[in-house]
Amino acid sequence: MAQLRIRYFAAAAEAAGTGEEYWECSDGLTLADLASELVARHGEPLARVLAVSSFLVDGTVTKDLHRELPADATVDVLPPFAGG
Repeated sequence: MAQLRIRYFAAAAEAAGTGEEYWECSDGLTLADLASELVARHGEPLARVLAVSSFLVDGTVTKDLHRELPADATVDVLPPFAGG
């Protein structure tokens, strides 16, 4: 069993209703699995944000949603930022 730390920024934090949470999960969880679980927990507003977000896993940009997450990883959800 692993515990992931999920940090939400900007619109993702608003949609999730929190800036950070911890998730107990079994080994072998992928980023796609995590996203599905987060949508089930937080609803459609977060689904819309996740669809356009970037993800960092332990500080590294991850584009492969089928990559297994390491145990005790930190996952950052970064929606597109407005402005310049």
